[in-house]
Amino acid sequence: MQETSANDIKTADGVSLRVSQQRSIRRNKIKAFLLVAPLLAFLLVAFVLPIFDMLQRSVENPEVATYMPQTTAALESWDGNELPNEEIYAALVSDLQIGAEARNIGKVASRLNYEKSGMRSLIMKSARKSKRITEGPYKDAMAKVDKRWMDIGTWKLIERESSPYTLSYYLNAVDLRYDDNGDIVAQPEYLQIYTSLFWRTLYMSMAITFLCLLLGYPVAYLLANLPAKKANMLMILVLLPFWTSLLVRTATWIAILQQQGVLNDLMVGAGVLDDDNRIQMIYNQTGTLIAMTHILLPFMILPLYSVMKTISPSYVRAARSMGAPQALAFRRIYFPQTLPGIGAGSILVFILSIGYYITPALVGGQTGTFITNFIAYHMQTSLNWGLAAAIASILLVVVMVLYWLYNRLVGVDNVKLG
Repeated sequence: MQETSANDIKTADGVSLRVSQQRSIRRNKIKAFLLVAPLLAFLLVAFVLPIFDMLQRSVENPEVATYMPQTTAALESWDGNELPNEEIYAALVSDLQIGAEARNIGKVASRLNYEKSGMRSLIMKSARKSKRITEGPYKDAMAKVDKRWMDIGTWKLIERESSPYTLSYYLNAVDLRYDDNGDIVAQPEYLQIYTSLFWRTLYMSMAITFLCLLLGYPVAYLLANLPAKKANMLMILVLLPFWTSLLVRTATWIAILQQQGVLNDLMVGAGVLDDDNRIQMIYNQTGTLIAMTHILLPFMILPLYSVMKTISPSYVRAARSMGAPQALAFRRIYFPQTLPGIGAGSILVFILSIGYYITPALVGGQTGTFITNFIAYHMQTSLNWGLAAAIASILLVVVMVLYWLYNRLVGVDNVKLG
């Protein structure tokens, strides 16, 4: 008897069974894609595109080339060894006059001022006075406007920033800068703030993650092992902070932790502290640690609970029946099974804490703020979006590297356990 292949079998409409199956699979794939298409579109618009825009802003440098085009073109032939010639000064005067009339020269002034303090006043002053310059020699005229136009460092700065792309923002984000010769050097010591803020953000986020794990593990254990009625009541208490505004919770901690606050009053009333020696627990790192641990604690408890709930109590009972003490059974049997919950909760809390800026801004003071507070400052106050994007990009890379290292370590541990 000859075997019948799938190509020989026909459906009711005369189509090969294999072709019909392929069409059905293709239709199911299209339906599945259409179901997730809105989510993909949302992620693209709300997540992927903003990241690409942020990366572009961190290196984009169009101001000088756009609003001083004649000067930019003239500087291409400048050797940089001595002051520019009369032609370049003439181009500068023309760009300043056009920019003053169009009222866009301020963008150039602000951009150059990011690199060297005082450049905004120089550009704006020169733009106003350039209206009176009608003929050459332009070099002498600009020298009368301001002596800084006779400084070769000013011209090297303009030449360097005339490029449409720059690394200046990234250098500034790690406390470096270009000097007058174009070499990369360290910022003056009084301006070196970002590197220390990066380290502070990392170690405080790790500390917050550790505190959340230390406090959240026992709570999650109780939730997973208590009777359902009591566990549900405890779960309501865990979720209760989500029903309260973040600002309200932060303001409450300010009222509790300040020197004349509730906690200090209780300790003074109990005789633990003297009224003249109240503890400063707010507007410093202590306030940030306490407030953010309270805010992020549920994000540690919930992943731990979801994992612990799946662990059968019979495993520990079996270990106890074989003579293992309670502590040893917990350490060797129960705790290793909760590692996925510990990892998930730690990653979630760490990523959330490293990006917080409202709570550190309210309770952190000078020593408890994060690098994210300066990202917000440059976006909202100084309007230096390039520097804000560079700092955010570095923070994003740091988080991705730490997450990659975590996955590598987890993979190695799983191989060992296997």
